[in-house]
Amino acid sequence: MDKRKINIPWLFEMAWRDSRRNRSRLMLFISAIIFGIAALVAIYSFRYNLENDINTQAASLVGADLAVYGSKLADAHIKPLLDSLGDKRSEERTFVSMIYFPKSKGTRLVQVHALEGGFPYYGSLETIPVAAGTNFKTGRMALVDKTLMLQFNVKVNDSIKVGDFTFLITGTLTKAPGQTGVSSNIAPSVYIPLQYLPQTGLSKKGSRIGYNFYYKYDKPVDMQKLVKSIDGRLEKADLNYETIETRKENTGRSFGDLTRFLSLVGFIALLLGCVGVASAIHIYIREKIASIAIMRCLGVKGFEAFLIYLIQIAGIGIIGSLIGAFAGTFVQHILPIVMKDFLPFEISTAISWLAIGQGVLLGIIISILFALLPLISIRNISPLNTLRISYENINIVRDPLRWLVYILILAFVVTFTFFQTDSWLASVFFTIGVGIAFSILAFVAWLLMKVMRVVIQNSWSYLMRQGFANLYRPNNQTIILIVSIGLSTAFISTLFFIQGMLMKQVSLSSGANQANMILFDIQNSQKNGVAKITRQQKLPVLQQVPIVTIRLEKVNGKTGEDIKKDRKSKISRRAFAYEYRVTYRDTLTPSEKIVAGDWVGKASQGKDVPVSIEEGFSKRSNIVVGDHLVFNVQGLSMPAVVASVRQVNWNKIQTNFQIVFPTGVLEDAPQFYVELTHVPSVTASAKFQQAVVRSFPNVSIVDIGQVITIIDDLLDKIGYIIRFMSAFSIVTGIVVLIASVRISKYQRIQESVLLRTLGASRKQIFTITALEYLFLGALSALTGILIAFTGSWLLAKYSFEIPFAINIWPVAALFFIIALLTLVIGLLNSRGVLSKPPLEILRTT
Repeated sequence: MDKRKINIPWLFEMAWRDSRRNRSRLMLFISAIIFGIAALVAIYSFRYNLENDINTQAASLVGADLAVYGSKLADAHIKPLLDSLGDKRSEERTFVSMIYFPKSKGTRLVQVHALEGGFPYYGSLETIPVAAGTNFKTGRMALVDKTLMLQFNVKVNDSIKVGDFTFLITGTLTKAPGQTGVSSNIAPSVYIPLQYLPQTGLSKKGSRIGYNFYYKYDKPVDMQKLVKSIDGRLEKADLNYETIETRKENTGRSFGDLTRFLSLVGFIALLLGCVGVASAIHIYIREKIASIAIMRCLGVKGFEAFLIYLIQIAGIGIIGSLIGAFAGTFVQHILPIVMKDFLPFEISTAISWLAIGQGVLLGIIISILFALLPLISIRNISPLNTLRISYENINIVRDPLRWLVYILILAFVVTFTFFQTDSWLASVFFTIGVGIAFSILAFVAWLLMKVMRVVIQNSWSYLMRQGFANLYRPNNQTIILIVSIGLSTAFISTLFFIQGMLMKQVSLSSGANQANMILFDIQNSQKNGVAKITRQQKLPVLQQVPIVTIRLEKVNGKTGEDIKKDRKSKISRRAFAYEYRVTYRDTLTPSEKIVAGDWVGKASQGKDVPVSIEEGFSKRSNIVVGDHLVFNVQGLSMPAVVASVRQVNWNKIQTNFQIVFPTGVLEDAPQFYVELTHVPSVTASAKFQQAVVRSFPNVSIVDIGQVITIIDDLLDKIGYIIRFMSAFSIVTGIVVLIASVRISKYQRIQESVLLRTLGASRKQIFTITALEYLFLGALSALTGILIAFTGSWLLAKYSFEIPFAINIWPVAALFFIIALLTLVIGLLNSRGVLSKPPLEILRTT
């Protein structure tokens, strides 16, 4: 038995010598993972810089050491505690209101901040000019968000009307603590001094106002101990709190989810690259059978031959990973720019050596792991293969190491996904999903090869027979091309489908009976006046809905505190934590249907009030038909019983409620109204809003058309981020496509030369090649689209819970682009064979 020791230096020397004629091709093989490594290094660098910036900038996000906030005015019991906190204190009232620009006669729904004190204590209100961020509190002055200034063409020293009071615009607000570009577009901010809030007339009873208190400590304080001591009293008073540490945790958690999602997107690109690596090395080893067999004849052991080529792949893997890591370090400078609208602070772009190290290590592991599948077959190449050079004669199916490699690859995918999702269940499902997509595409490719053997007829033209026969002949690229192109197509098609479905959920009907403007906070005394203005503007009053604010006190005789103590109770404590805005009516709306119990539209004297609850509220709270409830209606206890459960279509633009009372109960309770109307144009909308705001400044108006524009813009930004990241998958897919087709060039040279020698013209070889690659590209793209179609349907039904409706045109365009791209690359690779004499090509191969 041969006891000879393995000569490691000799193995490296042989690997170097053997690679001399093949380095460019080896780099082509490994280039498939470069973009995946680049994506992950960029995301890892972004994540580490983000975590560091959150830690250093969390104080400026909160603006204080401690923030306490609630939805109602602090009562006499809690006020002494609030007044005792901190060495410096600030107060803020926040509410949504219409504002009016006298100069441009424009109106807009905004978030008003009425501020008093030195807040923010960390960071600042960034304004132009700079001094306006603090000076505005000294008089009748306001800070206006830069988006509003541009939208309504107003400048510093113009005026703005908030409610009944006019303020001088003293500065343009460019940034506030915790503000992002998206929040600025959705709810632009206006800051006014708190002392002038009463004069605006917007803080009357019934107004929905947020009450915020900010505290700064001059000396270090154990904040965790402090909030723990006051948490119970704050909770009892329906107040919440936030500290710098809680903001770090919450912000880190939010953006941690984002970076994990982006990492999975990058990982998909990497998986595509892995397919390319495995296939490329598979073909590379095919070509090396003769060289390996000769080495075996000269006494080289099978394991030594295996190590020679493993060293080659590992070396190229290191080079490819370093290139990918370098590219990722460059890309990480782009990510903060791409995501700036979603970030409440500036992200640094320092080089993360940890991210680079992780990327390089990951690239080496992947290049070796996925190359092992074809490499282990080297051990089975015998000296006899010098006489019978056939890859098919090498039995690798029963090789136990092959199954070990499969297990290692599966374990790697599951483990890596777990580190991105922090959930073994999610990582297993992700792996299963990717495995199913791979299996479907591989099965389609296998089935295609089987079918082509049967369907090709002698009656077909010679060129068609040759072109389609190439799909199943030895050295074919059918499986690798269909899998790599199909996965890329499936991924990008799913993005198109889901984005289109989400946009359809916020689209408007063009019919005149579809509400597209909502007026709320209409006081009882203003109801008729607002309706009169609506009709004067020749607009329909589609609905005027009364709204009453209530709280839930008891369920089946138990309060929230009782349920907190009773661990066996299934009633959710959260049901007691909110103020509910309810209405009363005697009929159902078209968007509702009863799924349990019976609808009761009119209350009977002397009985518990029969109410109807929404299906989702019923499930979340575990409250069902027959349960007895007690509501607090503006200080008055009102017994009720659940008479029915309604299914509500929340996607329709109309007033929908979790709880609906019958008529004859709440008519005399303090209430406000919501009116729905339809405006036919932007001009009519602006004219109507101006008329309402001039007469009733407390009434807020939501122009659904404008909201749709904002949501459309938001979805476009989100889609841009996803498309930016998915571009790595697409580019990787294209690189794998190019690499795979380029590899097939080397495999097809001999066939093409034989055809040329036998008299085939360039045009005939060109046609044969075109038929093969056109069919491959079309089938790959079609299979990927069908997978995306199925995946999008599952996401729409079980994740987003929205109707499945797709726009096929962008995906049809994608189908033709991918099919054409495959064809073009295939034909370009054939130019070298077609443009030179057969003898010259044979001498160079």
